[in-house]
Amino acid sequence: MRVDKYLKVSRITKRRTISKELAKHERVELNGKVVKPAHEVQVGDILSIVYGRRRLTFEITSIDDVKRKNEAKEMYRFISEEKLEEEESSQAKIF
Repeated sequence: MRVDKYLKVSRITKRRTISKELAKHERVELNGKVVKPAHEVQVGDILSIVYGRRRLTFEITSIDDVKRKNEAKEMYRFISEEKLEEEESSQAKIF
């Protein structure tokens, strides 16, 4: 599954367009590497997104095309949240 679709289906982001924009602005990392929206994700991958002044990190635990809202959190395991310094988050203030 594409990383932008995974972010939407897992409800980490609300809309796929937001997921695409995050990836286009180099705010999405998979296993420590910046990825584009079409990059494929796999179970066990470590996914990080920079959203505003926060870096959220997750482990992908399952990949499903459709999940109900109350089941979406089963698709990942939350690892950490970091607050970023002004310089790190200033690149994409639109998020």
